[in-house]
Amino acid sequence: MTVCSYEQLRTAVSALDEPPTAFVLGSGLGPLTERITQICSVNFADLPGLVAPTVSGHGGALTLGHWVGRPVLIFCGRLHYYEGHAWNRVVRPMEILAELGVRVVVLTNASGGIRAEFSPGCLMALTDHMEWNCPNWWREHEKPASPYDALLLENMSDGSHRTNITLHKGVYAAVTGPCYETPAEVRAMKALGADAAGMSTAREARRAKELGMRVAAVSCIANHAAGISPSPLSHQEVLTAVSASAEKLGRLFEEFLRLR
Repeated sequence: MTVCSYEQLRTAVSALDEPPTAFVLGSGLGPLTERITQICSVNFADLPGLVAPTVSGHGGALTLGHWVGRPVLIFCGRLHYYEGHAWNRVVRPMEILAELGVRVVVLTNASGGIRAEFSPGCLMALTDHMEWNCPNWWREHEKPASPYDALLLENMSDGSHRTNITLHKGVYAAVTGPCYETPAEVRAMKALGADAAGMSTAREARRAKELGMRVAAVSCIANHAAGISPSPLSHQEVLTAVSASAEKLGRLFEEFLRLR
């Protein structure tokens, strides 16, 4: 793989026969880039408006390549609000994808399972989210429409059936982090209809939708949320569980690309 500049990446994207499908890989999902035929890659620090990530499990590069014969752009890792970044930097990758002509973006994350039947290693496609990372979000009188595209969700479901991979559907509660949610917060999330909780994705999905992109998202359930898990939560536990589910997520995404 060639490390290149952002301008070189833009030139390579413009030469493609079709707009690439974009993926954002959350904690521990970097190994998915080994499944693609890579063309070139730009480090986060060399992308306009971004800096290198500081969280373990986030590689920090934007890679162009082909996956099952389809062009793809893959953000290996992301930036988080809890790292000290302003929200406009957290969502900047979505703006870069829009500048590169991307029309479809698939977001991924590691999350804590709230629904009782969720176990570490299972997958959940997002149907909607709750932005617990907005001040006083529960006071909003009108709930925004879900940013997640129904047809993409159907394609993802079809891919799961073809690969015999169980894909749950549910609502994601986005929190600011870096601390894990408390048992009381988990009880409140569950009462309001959340199925999993994590520290990313929601703001990115909303910004991508605002920019005219179609959005899908999949959570890798890495652990039981606080108050459900019998043991303290840790980031290493998250990375271990997500790494174990990366292979089936890769197969799911390959079938998703074939169906598009």
